[in-house]
Amino acid sequence: MPTDYVLFIHGVNTHSEPGFRRDAQYLFDRIQASVKNPSRNLKPIYLFWGNVSEEATKLLLEGLKASPKWSDFWFQKLRTQQILPFVGDAALYLSRHVSAKVVRQISTQALQQMGLTLGELQSPPDSSKLRGDRLHLVTHSWGTVILFDILFAPRWDAAEVDLETRQNIDNIRAGFFGLGSQENEEFGIPVASIHTMGSPISLFSLINAAGGRSFNLTPKLKELLETLYGRRDGNPLPWRNYAHPGDPIAYPLAGVLPILLEGAQNTVRIEDIVVPGNSLMKLFSQTMLPLINGGDAHGSYWKSKEVAAAIAQTIQTP
Repeated sequence: MPTDYVLFIHGVNTHSEPGFRRDAQYLFDRIQASVKNPSRNLKPIYLFWGNVSEEATKLLLEGLKASPKWSDFWFQKLRTQQILPFVGDAALYLSRHVSAKVVRQISTQALQQMGLTLGELQSPPDSSKLRGDRLHLVTHSWGTVILFDILFAPRWDAAEVDLETRQNIDNIRAGFFGLGSQENEEFGIPVASIHTMGSPISLFSLINAAGGRSFNLTPKLKELLETLYGRRDGNPLPWRNYAHPGDPIAYPLAGVLPILLEGAQNTVRIEDIVVPGNSLMKLFSQTMLPLINGGDAHGSYWKSKEVAAAIAQTIQTP
């Protein structure tokens, strides 16, 4: 029976693997309940990286609180529970030493949970082992940036990247149809849909505008989408971008993706979906109050029936 692998990766301020799995399982169960296609088998893949940065972030917070003037600072909950985790996780991941640990950890998790050997995963998509299998990417917050960096960023090709890390990167990319090296880009499982939740990926268009290279996602992302476009007989890949109006990390993507794709936007069908928020909060939408409570909004996607229904709809679509 063909398998739809639903790959979940979490965002910032998630340092408990059981907690992440619980949230992702809740969303997966809702997705599975909404998919009315008994001919397909859904299988979740949980990629957890939150423990890699936990120790350094905790040490920084202890140092901040040790300042005799710490109690004088306003918005302490906002600073410690939203700004620090986001900026801290982001800054730490930019370190190649930390990001290499993340790469090693999630590459091991993916293979173990998929139940495939590396050789089986790097087979043509129409082979007996992978025939009909598909991938659906469900990424939250900074997890979007991490996964896209691993899949698409050219910084991993630099000479100073150690051999083990480069091999892990190559192994991950080779599992995605259309993304491996030239000799095996026709191998792997095709991506069938992308779902970004509370994602800051729009901000990466600034790297393109500034001429940055190390984190320029465009060439590899275009390569993947164009290859999938051909395999899908000219049907664009569905990409849903979910954003809660009170989530300060979420940004719309439909108007920005053409900048990232530089002319290849016909290969993807992007839709921004606004996840319903608290109607009472709308009265204060342009004040600081929703921002102070933005952490609740940022984590709301895992429990959203609208998000689950939209993901299920794309899985049911051939």
